[in-house]
Order: sequence, then structure tokens, then C-alpha cells
Amino acid sequence: MYKFPKNFLWGAASSATQTEGAADEGGKAKNIWDYWFEIEPERFHQGIGPQETSDFYKQYKEDIERMKAINFNSFRTSISWTRLLPDGKHINQEAVRFYNDVINELLKNDIEPIINLYHFDMPLHFQEQGGWENREVVEAFRYYAEVVFDLFGDRVKKWTTFNEPIVPVEMGYLNHYHYPCVVDMKRAVVVAYQSMLASAKVIETYRQMDQEGEIGIILNLTPSYPRSDSKEDKRAATIADLFFNRSFLDPSVLGKYPEELVALLREHDLLPEIEEGDLELIADNTVDFLGVNYYQPRRVKEKETPVDAGSILPENFFDPYIWPERRMNPYRGWEIYEKGIYDIAMNIKNNYENIPWYVAENGMGVENEERFIDNSGMIQDDYRIEFYQEHLKWLHQGIEEGSNCFGYHVWTFMDNWSWLNAYKNRYGFYRVDIETKQRFLKKSGQWFAEIVKQNGF
Repeated sequence: MYKFPKNFLWGAASSATQTEGAADEGGKAKNIWDYWFEIEPERFHQGIGPQETSDFYKQYKEDIERMKAINFNSFRTSISWTRLLPDGKHINQEAVRFYNDVINELLKNDIEPIINLYHFDMPLHFQEQGGWENREVVEAFRYYAEVVFDLFGDRVKKWTTFNEPIVPVEMGYLNHYHYPCVVDMKRAVVVAYQSMLASAKVIETYRQMDQEGEIGIILNLTPSYPRSDSKEDKRAATIADLFFNRSFLDPSVLGKYPEELVALLREHDLLPEIEEGDLELIADNTVDFLGVNYYQPRRVKEKETPVDAGSILPENFFDPYIWPERRMNPYRGWEIYEKGIYDIAMNIKNNYENIPWYVAENGMGVENEERFIDNSGMIQDDYRIEFYQEHLKWLHQGIEEGSNCFGYHVWTFMDNWSWLNAYKNRYGFYRVDIETKQRFLKKSGQWFAEIVKQNGF
């Protein structure tokens, strides 16, 4: 039997923008997703934007009962910056009531809340001032965090500063998949650096407030595997790891940037402006714990295709490699490689001081899941059960070998809105009818309830 440690956290993750809905209600101001949908709705799958999403804003009590019904002992969501501080300064009391109710309801049901502060949802008015490129926005984020800690810190004892901070960098400043749709590596590096500064400032503020809890960050780690043992392929994998993993992992946990990354950025004139005190701030404010989102590995080989001499992007340094033995989730286009979670566990143990960590997201998105509904109306998602089970086996091995993992959260509790993909791929333990907003338990939800009950399988 695969038995997990005592008090292991079992649950799921979500975010405010992806589940709350009520984007125009309760005094909430616009974030970049509200605005982008307003000006380019055709970019969103089936023209579905963030206004409705899964209606958690109105159904949170029933949803928390559903979590309890499948034995969750923990749940992570985020606070909407634009709901709590619509103008960035003044507190919206309607939002305070909502988040107080959600936190109290979770605790009443013995579900530990893990609250995240930033999940891709920059307030529009701050984006218009440059977003993370502007140091005044970094300070505004610190103020928002201070307000959040003051309001809810008496009950919430696990906080995270950011969810996947590399994603807005990669998707919004190296690609066109997040607003503001810029492609400029120099600006991307500034956004990454100042996001890291924002995280450190928030950690410093939290500790100054002495609230007797813990604060961490959630990173999506994609283990980088080279095509071969050749020097060139291994160098390609090292660079991919530096850009997409270690750019946040090292400063968050070790308090400093990898020297190889700094040298690489300097060589290509990409270093951001570093002000006096920045590096000390990062060094002095590392995280108490790490959340790791794991979906897929990254496989690379040496650069073999021509490079555009007129521009610089991470892909100038390596090419993607298709492993002949790979298994794919055809709906999402991602490789399924369960052992990656073990490799992450060992990497954290051996290279990151064996810091306490948990799997903050792991999941399988599937399109047109309704075709798997049986006569009773339940989706028979055996593929998802197998996906979770195989990952949990490798995670268990990592824990047995000494990695300090304290929990496993899936993505996600119920089907939710997923940025440009909207409801294209479904992930939840509960199916959501997007017309009626009704929820229906899937087979994987039943399975998960048993896993939690036995603390293993």
C-alpha cells in the first residue's frame, strides 16, 4: 500500500478569476482579463470570458460542502486584488465580507485554507502604469498584501505570494497568450525580476507583522531533460532550466540568482536595473515552503534550427525535442511523464535544502468530457484516476527517499474557466454545466474521497 505521512494535505487549487465569476459585481474593478475580453472576445474559446466562470462567488457555501463530501482537508484559492482594493488604495467591504465568509466556512468544515495573493490577475489601472515593469506597482502589491494579512491573517496560516510567476513573463512578454501580448525578452526579464522583488517585499512585510503563520510561493517546475548526453544537448537543458525553473526557484529558496543565469543575461545585455538593497531584500526573505505545480516535462536538444539574428528569445538557445517514447495527453498537447514528480522531489531534497514543499497542482485536462457520461449521469474519468495514481506512486517514492513533501493538491476541485481556453479542457472532480452552473460529481471525485480517507491507496 502507498501510505502517506500523517497530517498529509489533500485537496485542490483554484483561483479567484477562474472561479468566482461576478466580475462586474460586488464593487470589483477590472483586471487585465476583464479588459482583454472586452476588447478581443474572439480570442477566448467559444467567446466565453471571465464574467461568469463557475459562480463560486454565489455558490461558495455549497461548494465547500462538496469539498467536505469528498474529504478535502485543505483548499487553495486566491484573493482578487481588484475585488478587495478596486482603486488599489481603499478597502471594498463587500469583498471583505465575501473572503471572510469563504475562510470561515472552510475552517468550519475542517478544511485548511491556503491563500494565494497573485494569480495572473493584474489590476487594469496598474497595468496601464506598466504592471510589473513599474516599481510603484511592486510597492502597491506590498500594500495590498499588508491589507490582506491584516484582515485575514488571524485565521489563514499558509500564504503564498505568487502562483506560477514565470507564466505572465512567458505568456505575456515572450508570447501573445496573456495580456499585454508583448514579445520582448529585455522587458520580460524586468517583469520576472520585479515579480521576484515583489514576492520578497511581501514576505518581509508578513514577517514584520508577526502573524505566526508560514509564507511560500508556488512555482510550475518543468524538469528539463536533454536529448542525449552530448555536451551540447546538456547545455541546452541547463539553459532551459535556468530560464524557466531556476529564475524563480533559486532566489525564492536560496536567496540568490544562479551565477550562470546572471552571466548569460549579462552576455546578451539583458540584465535588469538592480537598485541598492534589492539583492539583500531577496537574500533576507526566502520562503518557508514551496508549492510546486507539475504537469509536464520539458525536453530539449541543442539549437539546430536557424536563429533570427534580429531578436533574442529563450528559444534561441535550444530546440524542443520529441522523445520517441513519450505518451501524450492529446487534448492538452502535453506529455504525461509521471516520474517527473519524483525527479522534482529529489531535486528539492538534494539542491534546495530539502525545504518543506507540496504538490500545489497536478491534473489532466480533457476536452468533450460529456462523451464519458454513463447512464447515471456520472463522467467515468478512469483516465484521470490513472493519471493521479501513477503520479502519486512516484511522489510516494520521493517521500520514502526523504523528500519533505507535505501534501498533494490537484487542479482542480470543479471544472473552471482557464484563460484563453475558457472551458475547453475540463479538469475538475465535479463537472460544471456552464449554462445552469450545476455541479455533478465525477468518478475521480469518488476515488479521491477514498484516497483521502485511507491517506493512501
